[in-house]
Amino acid sequence: MGILRYIGLLFELLALITAVIYFYKYKNTALRYFLLLLAYIFLNDSLGMFVREYITDYNAVLYNSYYVINFSFWFLLYRYYLKITFNKKIVLSFFLIYIISFIINGFFENYLIDYQRLPYIIAALFLIITIVIYFIEVLNSQKVLHTKNNLLFWISVGLLIYYVGNLPFRILRNYYIQLADATILFLVNFVLTVVLNSCFIIGFIWSNKKQQF
Repeated sequence: MGILRYIGLLFELLALITAVIYFYKYKNTALRYFLLLLAYIFLNDSLGMFVREYITDYNAVLYNSYYVINFSFWFLLYRYYLKITFNKKIVLSFFLIYIISFIINGFFENYLIDYQRLPYIIAALFLIITIVIYFIEVLNSQKVLHTKNNLLFWISVGLLIYYVGNLPFRILRNYYIQLADATILFLVNFVLTVVLNSCFIIGFIWSNKKQQF
């Protein structure tokens, strides 16, 4: 399993490198901050693996912080790109509900040693809905003719596949100790991580500088 974790980390690094190479395509858009997020994800996962392997099993604080930053980024980014005011309000509501749930959950689970699973499930569900809303807007506009050349489209495909597949994994993880063979859960998460970053890489390569909507 350790080898798979390093392979997953390698794909994160490849996505980051590709993002740097093709930065010129999206440097004048809101997606320019995505490069910073990718760098943060790679560094956080690297540090998380190091802490777990050489210092302590308790690295939850790193990932609890990451989830807040990650989900907040996506909610605010999609809110920016959505065109319909009502949809923007829905996504803003999702963001606020997630933040409130994360704060409240802190009274029941220690941020330092416990993974905040319920806020994660809430945020993942909301993000899936947000991406579907984004796709509906695209399908109902002329932008659908240029989707394959749009970076946000490929990012959205990767995120949708990842969270639709990862959400059951996160729910089942609560029962890890009772499972006879939980290895399959880690394999699923590994495959989803590879698919997610592969979609990012495809998006950076195939996207057109003039089709960033």
